[in-house]
Amino acid sequence: MSFAANAVGSAAALCSITSFAPQMVKIWKTKDASSVSLKTYSLTVTCFVLWTAYGVMTEAWPITIANACALVMSGGVLAMKWKFRDG
Repeated sequence: MSFAANAVGSAAALCSITSFAPQMVKIWKTKDASSVSLKTYSLTVTCFVLWTAYGVMTEAWPITIANACALVMSGGVLAMKWKFRDG
């Protein structure tokens, strides 16, 4: 695989993983997750579970690692949605 393709893939993985951080910080600071969609994050977590499983089954470790990290981040948002569900 070319350097350019690896760079693009790495940037995409980093964006996917870090995109959940602002939401996590906001929920943690305000202790309010009322603006977070339970359905959206449930689906997002499910998607990352499936992508991680796909990566493991195909031994595509970059896919596995990136999606497992994104799963942790999105799962964190979903967990805080549950914890702070009463706003």
